[in-house]
Amino acid sequence: MEIEINSKNYVVSDKFKEIIEKKVSRLDKYFNADAVARVMCKKEGVLNKLELTLRSKGLFYRAEVTGENMFENIDQALPKVERQIVKYGDKFFTRLKKDSLNKEYLFFDKLPEMKKLEVVKKKQFELEPISVEDAKVFLDTVDNNFYVFLNRETNNVNILYRRNDGNLGLIETIY
Repeated sequence: MEIEINSKNYVVSDKFKEIIEKKVSRLDKYFNADAVARVMCKKEGVLNKLELTLRSKGLFYRAEVTGENMFENIDQALPKVERQIVKYGDKFFTRLKKDSLNKEYLFFDKLPEMKKLEVVKKKQFELEPISVEDAKVFLDTVDNNFYVFLNRETNNVNILYRRNDGNLGLIETIY
């Protein structure tokens, strides 16, 4: 597994790099050699944020942890990612290492109960080409935290959404 460590407004010490590499590489148990793990360490105000993203053969797992101590953040992110791997492992087992989903977990002792999610509501959107600026206005007129639209500039489907911090985010699809 390739491990990439990046930072923004945070200095990653050599000791912490070693710890990240040692702990994240344990997830090799689940993946073949093509897997890539990206760790982003950020300083946001007085808190430290760690984002762990794993990609392998079209699979995508992600955990984000914010806290005062970056060493604790990596210890909290790893079980989150492993739970995702195990939870969806039955569905994607052909893309994981053979026999990796035995009942011996790396970062937690017992698999927590996982609620099966159901689609309980379906909506349809008529897509007309509009600008991002127009989408901002339309977002305020709907009772959702998101607005799906066809971007006039790119001719791709975009999703404008309201972030937890009150700002807006834009998801741009690429085919």
